[in-house]
Amino acid sequence: MKNDNLKFKIKKIFIFFLIFFLLLFSTTKKIFAQQVSLSLSPPLIETIIKPGKSILIAYTIVNYGDPTVLTTKILPFEPKNNFGQIKIKDEFEGPIRFSLDNANFNLGQDFFLKTNDSEQLLLRIRAPEGTPEGDYYYTLLVGSLPQFAQEEKSASFAKATIGSNILITVTQSGQIDIKPKITIFQVLPRLRFSFFGKTINLFDSTDSIPIVLIVENKGKNLIKPEGQIILKGNFGERAKFDILPQNILSQSQRLMLATPSADLKCTPNSKLKACQRSISLIIPGFFLGFYQLSTSLIFGENSPQISASTSFFAFPMKIFFGFTIFLAIIIFIIKKIKNEE
Repeated sequence: MKNDNLKFKIKKIFIFFLIFFLLLFSTTKKIFAQQVSLSLSPPLIETIIKPGKSILIAYTIVNYGDPTVLTTKILPFEPKNNFGQIKIKDEFEGPIRFSLDNANFNLGQDFFLKTNDSEQLLLRIRAPEGTPEGDYYYTLLVGSLPQFAQEEKSASFAKATIGSNILITVTQSGQIDIKPKITIFQVLPRLRFSFFGKTINLFDSTDSIPIVLIVENKGKNLIKPEGQIILKGNFGERAKFDILPQNILSQSQRLMLATPSADLKCTPNSKLKACQRSISLIIPGFFLGFYQLSTSLIFGENSPQISASTSFFAFPMKIFFGFTIFLAIIIFIIKKIKNEE
């Protein structure tokens, strides 16, 4: 009798938990995760426009994610720092006018794009009469909008925005205002000191040589430097490193990069100067004696050439100090042995 009562209680408990879990799963709302993956090309436009003229740019937007609704807008941007990063402004400004020549939608209007489908955006860029000469920088932004179905009351929708920068130079004559300046061209040495009014940069022979090159654009139009960094040694060594062409926006500075380069193995608490600064070029190797570094930059045909130079000494300090300590220990041991005799 007791066994029957125990079996009955176990059966009631089992039925209770079964009903509980059925109710739990039946009332749980479905969660959907939307996948958003967009591609916009071309990623950068550089163009020259005369006042009163317009041009047409064909963009292609591709949706590699789930079907989604997209919208477009244009916003201006400005340089953020010396590393080519930009800051997009919150509101539209400037004299340049934009519109879409698409028949089915315009700027700011939504359009639908299925998975693996694409849409061509025909962007019209116009510089009205009287537009002041100079540079104007904008970004075409294409972003997704979350769409909720009636049966999907609880869902997870991702939102993505992709952009293409537009660099516009407005000029009536076609002449470009080129006013470059090298603001910094230097090495980041292990030791730096003054000697008879001259700055001495000192490295250990096994150090990699970090170089910083920053160019300022004081003109009204963007510039793109081309040139080299050249290393000359006191034993006839010579090496050339090409500077990568990078846009420097009007009234801004930029850290120029050269190739080939290398990354230093920096720790979070590293005290090396090279780990605390961004670097244009790092030259590895074994160095001994006096070295000269120079750079020269040009900015297209009939443009001014600017140059700068610096120098450094390399000495095997680690080997020298290690040998000195080793020699001191040997002398100490020899003297101690003699004293004991």
